Amino acid sequence: MSISAESKVGSIAVEHPLATRVFARHKIDFCCGGGKPLRDACASKDVELEMVLAELAAEIAGSQGEEQRWDARPLPELIEHILVKYHAPLKEELPRLEQMAEKVLRVHGEKDPKNLQGIYDTLQALKTELELHMAKEEQVLFPMILSGSGKSAFAPISVMEAEHDQAGKMLLALRKFCNEYEVPAAACNTWRALWVGLQDLERSLHEHIHLENNILHKRALAAD
Repeated sequence: MSISAESKVGSIAVEHPLATRVFARHKIDFCCGGGKPLRDACASKDVELEMVLAELAAEIAGSQGEEQRWDARPLPELIEHILVKYHAPLKEELPRLEQMAEKVLRVHGEKDPKNLQGIYDTLQALKTELELHMAKEEQVLFPMILSGSGKSAFAPISVMEAEHDQAGKMLLALRKFCNEYEVPAAACNTWRALWVGLQDLERSLHEHIHLENNILHKRALAAD
């Protein structure tokens, strides 16, 4: 794939998975906003297009076969990857993050009441949303695709993608409440660990949603 200013961000991430490192570095949305041309995505983040193109070229040139092309793997294998790599860890990580957010709010709430309360409330809402979302995928959408009925799954896929958009908004809210994850000078170890955990959650969810929106759903709907 020749990458240009008009290349769609999601398509670049599909064909060159390591490009997501560059997008993450510049906070360019490659999952829910994957249909946006690279030129527009860069403009929305006030970053130079030529710089991003150069970084993409360097990342791809240095991959040395490291990239895993999930658009070229069988759908059952992709679904298994999503379940093992993303669903299972999320089910463990979300309660852990919620507990840390509750502790930081309880112990340090008076230091930054608005933001720490916002983090706790948003994380609780995201946890509830994602747990229900994963259950619907595992019980409805994924079985439909595995049974060969993916082409008729337009309605559930539309619901899943709308929920992905909502999750993306909550991730943005968390980043804002956390002041772009700049660790406060007075932060304790739990507070610092929460910041690290929330950044990891953001990175993982972006990859997770990208695989579903830009690869799994498109392939399922286009299946013969």
